[in-house]
Amino acid sequence: MDLSEAASPRVLLDAAEARLGVPSILVNAAAHSTHDGYEGLDAETLDAHYAVNVRAMALLSVLFARRYPGGPGGRIVNFSSGQSLGPMQEELAYGMTKGAIEAFTKSLAAGVGHKGITVNAVNPGPTDTGWMTEELKRELLPKFAAGRIGQPEDAARLVAFLAGEEAAWITGQTIHSEGGFVRS
Repeated sequence: MDLSEAASPRVLLDAAEARLGVPSILVNAAAHSTHDGYEGLDAETLDAHYAVNVRAMALLSVLFARRYPGGPGGRIVNFSSGQSLGPMQEELAYGMTKGAIEAFTKSLAAGVGHKGITVNAVNPGPTDTGWMTEELKRELLPKFAAGRIGQPEDAARLVAFLAGEEAAWITGQTIHSEGGFVRS
């Protein structure tokens, strides 16, 4: 589904509800990313990043919260990318829009907690989901205190925890789970 289209969040939740019933867990992991830097940043680039990284995530979250019937067990987990930990000078639009997720997470958590919904953000750090070149992997590897590059399973374990009962008291948080990644 193309999350850059404004109607996509409602269509997606309608489809999920029709197939599975009202969902109790929402994981917002979609991202749009391009290299821009101050030389290349323009309105079109900003709009493309905003549509997926902010608007779609926010609309999915609030539509989910409106539909959730209330009671314990509602979970929203958003993915940020650690912008609060260091600059991304060649990805200004990405960094700005993913950084907005952390602020949104904190505010939404305060607004929907009474419904039994927790809202948290996960920063998985650089994760090899197939986008990394071998050159980039060689460059990044020494920056991980854990001695390896993050894998999708690393983030998945944290999301599973946050979606479970054990995390019922954790809300409004951004959890930086990036294997001791050192930004320079």
